[in-house]
Formats: sequence, C-alpha cells, structure tokens
Amino acid sequence: MRTETVLILVKTYPTLSKTYGELSCVAGIREDGSWIRLYPIPFRRLKEEYRFEKYRWIQLPVEKNTRDNRPESHRPVDLSKIKQLHLVDTSNAWFDRKQLILKKLVCFLDMAQLSAKAKQNEVSLALFRPTEIVDFVWEPVDREWDNTKIQKVLADLSQGTLFKHDEFLDDFTIAEKLPYKFSYIFKDSNGQQSKMMIEDWEIGQLYRNCLKTAGSEEAAAEKVKQKYLDTFLSKTDLYFYLGTTRQWHGIAPNPFVIIGTFTPPKTAQMDLDF
Repeated sequence: MRTETVLILVKTYPTLSKTYGELSCVAGIREDGSWIRLYPIPFRRLKEEYRFEKYRWIQLPVEKNTRDNRPESHRPVDLSKIKQLHLVDTSNAWFDRKQLILKKLVCFLDMAQLSAKAKQNEVSLALFRPTEIVDFVWEPVDREWDNTKIQKVLADLSQGTLFKHDEFLDDFTIAEKLPYKFSYIFKDSNGQQSKMMIEDWEIGQLYRNCLKTAGSEEAAAEKVKQKYLDTFLSKTDLYFYLGTTRQWHGIAPNPFVIIGTFTPPKTAQMDLDF
C-alpha cells in the first residue's frame, strides 16, 4: 500500500457490478504524468467530503489491483482517507490544464500504434487526438439494468457489505441506465476510420439534463450531438481520453473506448505555446 497524488481526469458513467454494486471507473495522472486507474470507486455513495471533481488533485492510499493485469490499474485501499487538494481551473484559456495535459502526456495520433501497445500490455490509458471527426451518433441499448445485478446491489446495500469503508447514503438509489450509447466516428493520422463509444459521466449527465427540457429523447440526443459535434469542433481543440475495457484488453483489434474528452478553447496562441 502507498499514498498516491493524482490529478483526476476521468469519471465514467456509473455501471452495475454483481461484486461491487454501482461503480465508476476513475483515472488520472500522477505528478510525473504517468497514468493511474482507480477501481472500484462507488462514487455516488461517498460522503460529500470525499467526492472529488475532475481536474482536482487528490491523495489516497492505493495498492496494485491484482485482479486486473492492465499496467495502470490500482485499487483504493481506504475511501475514507481521500484528501482533496487544489483544483486546476480553466482560467487564462485553460493554460494550467494545457500545461499538465499537453506537456506531460504522450498524445497518440495513430490508432494502430496505440492498439499494438495495448496488445503488448504497455498501455491501457492514453491521450489521443483525432485527425478528423466524421460524425457523432447514438444507438438504442437495453433500457434497464440486469435485474439480478439490481437485486444483488440492493441486498448488499441494505446489509452494508459492499466495501469495508463504504460511505453509502441512506437515501441512495441506483443511477438510471442510459437508453442510448453515444459514439464518435473519426479518422486517425493514417486515415483509418474508427467508431468509438463514449463512457464519460458528463455525456450521460448532459443527456439527462437535456431530456428535462427537450421534450423527447430524440430531441435530447440531438442537443447532446450539438455540443459534442458542433460546439466542440467549432470552439475547442478536441482530444480524447481513451481507456481499454478489462474484457477486451490485449484481445480485440481495438480495445479502447472514449472515457473522457479534453476540450481546451481554440486560441490564437495555441500552436505557438503548445
């Protein structure tokens, strides 16, 4: 066990696990720019004082996750010992965030190269910049969680048996499952086209918020597309945070999904400074 200092870059939309209940996968970088994955974290069951936001530095005790052979995967040891440090904000056109992300991380442009590194178990988390965004699409998926998982989660919640240091709330309810999966279609530096699902917490929350005012699911999904396609492409320099799934790491031709986006605003000095 050791204490790690981590800048949080990624929180995925909650999923259900028969073993751990409702979970999010969290990932970030250390001060030297190396990636680290933190799993499992029952984020919505944490007390408010332990709930961290993206681009905040935190400290917590971790150990290597022996059930996950991906090189960056670690397990939080004691969630009650999370210490929140300073937030890296968006002031001065995201200058501090760009210093950390664009100067410390290797930015991949070639999906074949990145997938080959995953197959060799060298990486499972990466920063990637698409050469061209072709489209943004959504497709229907199962609307309800697997009932056996729901019943197991509810039973474990009532008994308080999920985590030794679980801080779940008395009024906790399982997160609604998204009825669609959202994906980018893009090309890399070699012109290779890929279609990749987005699992970021933010896209799920955006869809839920849009649904409250859009009037229909189709209209809500269109609003999500407007932000992720029109707004991001016209106003930001778009990068992806990519992560492999544990099931397909080292096996699938392309085991990656988009677990977050990095969207610094377009500025006249962007090319000169970075």
